[in-house]
Amino acid sequence: MMALEHASSGQVIEVLRRDDDELSQFSAIALAKTDELELIRMCMPKGKTMPEHHVFGEITLLCLQGQVAVTAHGGEQVLGPGQMLYLRGGQAHALAAREDSVVLLTILMAKAWR
Repeated sequence: MMALEHASSGQVIEVLRRDDDELSQFSAIALAKTDELELIRMCMPKGKTMPEHHVFGEITLLCLQGQVAVTAHGGEQVLGPGQMLYLRGGQAHALAAREDSVVLLTILMAKAWR
């Protein structure tokens, strides 16, 4: 299988595809990546979870489709289409898809990793 090319500056990225099979299994695809920024499209079938983890950079999670529960800061927030959550760098969090979902994850790379 060929590696997916990251988008270049000015290139249109299709984030929501209309494939019936796209939500049948978990996938996380890096759409664009630089030294400072990474954009990742995650497809999460209903019931899929990501155990608690953290990344060193600041992140945003933008729900494009479905419903995703995010556990962080001692509580749970449920994101629906068009809703976004910001988490500071190093903040522990977990995800759980309440419905078949598509999430756009943006990571601002931590300065310590540059």
